[in-house]
Amino acid sequence: MELRQLAYFLAVAEERNFTRAAERVHISQPGISARIRRLEDELGAVLVDRSGRQAELTAVGEVVRDHARSVLAAAEALRRAVDEVNGLVRGRVVVGMVRACTVTPLFDALSGFHRAHPGVEISLVEDDSDRLVEQVREGRVDLALIGAAGRPPEDLDGWQIVSEPIAAAVPPGHPLAAHGEATLAELCAHPLVCLPRGTGIRTVLERTAAARGLTPAVSLEASAPGAVLDLAARGLGAAVLSASMTTGHDGLRTVALTDADLPGVLALVSAPSKSPALRELLLHCRRSFAGHSPTGSAIA
Repeated sequence: MELRQLAYFLAVAEERNFTRAAERVHISQPGISARIRRLEDELGAVLVDRSGRQAELTAVGEVVRDHARSVLAAAEALRRAVDEVNGLVRGRVVVGMVRACTVTPLFDALSGFHRAHPGVEISLVEDDSDRLVEQVREGRVDLALIGAAGRPPEDLDGWQIVSEPIAAAVPPGHPLAAHGEATLAELCAHPLVCLPRGTGIRTVLERTAAARGLTPAVSLEASAPGAVLDLAARGLGAAVLSASMTTGHDGLRTVALTDADLPGVLALVSAPSKSPALRELLLHCRRSFAGHSPTGSAIA
């Protein structure tokens, strides 16, 4: 029995699908299926029920899953202990970031880390903030740049980078354009264009509105802030983004929201347990962000 076999089995157990599990561990679907059957032959028991649409664990498979997690965690702890004694950093780090990210200090940190530790594989994934947070909790992502409402999740190690209010952006002929500011009630009386659910900005909008008994009428969604602004410029609704995102767009005027008191934040989050590679990457991030003053253009 090999550690790799246990890792393949655990991927199938968590994904409940051979194809997704194969993609996750970077081998072919027939390859992972053959390795699971080999593990079953070695143990003398069927671990995965293949008869349904999903790959479900048998009762024996559930027991093996729990032990496999313990064995792999122990093996990783052993590697970390040896690496720390030898002063080596190696392995793999998975970094997540919100879609349409434009925070260059993160890229600078990744570049500096890669030069200092070329033996560490870096993987980069994009997703909505809510899904990135869940992936950090599940251990599938080591470090994530996310947008959040008010503050980073309390159960993760969080480092706030930006905090700013939400605002609206409207074309000159819009009813809200005349005064340059509005209440949430006044804003919610109009169609809105915003980022999708699961993003920090959308969460801020919905929470602040709900606190006042309001329901925002989001008529259009776009995953990129620039697209949100372009749609608003064409009269399809008032754009709602972080305040810094709403400035500098030709044909739009920023409308401050006087009672939107919950800020949108941009933060780096990671799980409390950290590998040597992740600890080194965090040091590079702190150095990189210390030399920059990022705007909220990536709060999503």
